[in-house]
Amino acid sequence: MRHILRTIFPTVLLLTLLSHSALAQSKVATVDMRQLFDNYYKTRLAQAALQERSAQLTKDDNSMKDDLKKATDDYQRLLEQANDPAISTDERDRRKQAAADKLKQLGDRRAAIEQYDRTGQATLNDQLQHMSEKIRADIQAAVNSRAKAGGYTIVLNTASEGINLGSANITVPSAVIYSISGIDLTPEVLKQLNAGAPIDMSTTNSAPAVLPVLPQLNTNSP
Repeated sequence: MRHILRTIFPTVLLLTLLSHSALAQSKVATVDMRQLFDNYYKTRLAQAALQERSAQLTKDDNSMKDDLKKATDDYQRLLEQANDPAISTDERDRRKQAAADKLKQLGDRRAAIEQYDRTGQATLNDQLQHMSEKIRADIQAAVNSRAKAGGYTIVLNTASEGINLGSANITVPSAVIYSISGIDLTPEVLKQLNAGAPIDMSTTNSAPAVLPVLPQLNTNSP
């Protein structure tokens, strides 16, 4: 037993010393990925473009629904005229057929509006996904660049993440519970990301970017 302990103890001690030595040689920095995402000029440009596209889709959607309402009113008038006892049987049949044709047109219009809504929302979601992935790739590349330039071996994210549980939103604390300002690369990375930005980035955006959130189109038929 003593022989085994004499063999194991030096090995454990050596591994512990090597582990502490490796940690001592590591150079650690932090970044706030949420702040980088919110204040990167491409995030704001993408946000504006998506909101403009969403507003246009909503405008088109409302216009089509207004036309559908007018067509529905026309159908109701045709239906009333078809039941007018003062007209001849032939005229009544003709108006009933006109009402039936109008009803079919209404069904086609409703289907077209629903398809337009689905396609428009799917397109927005695809654009959102593509833009988000490109922005995150840009941020990752900038972080890598600053970390290599500063000789850092580890960069930790200090941003908290939000998760939804039912109707409640819970903020999950960052894994970094303590850091000093001298190792925060966020300002340097932001400066690199926004170098040559085509829009004014002199003011810090205090509100989180709403790029992941899109207005929902109204898909209810009138």
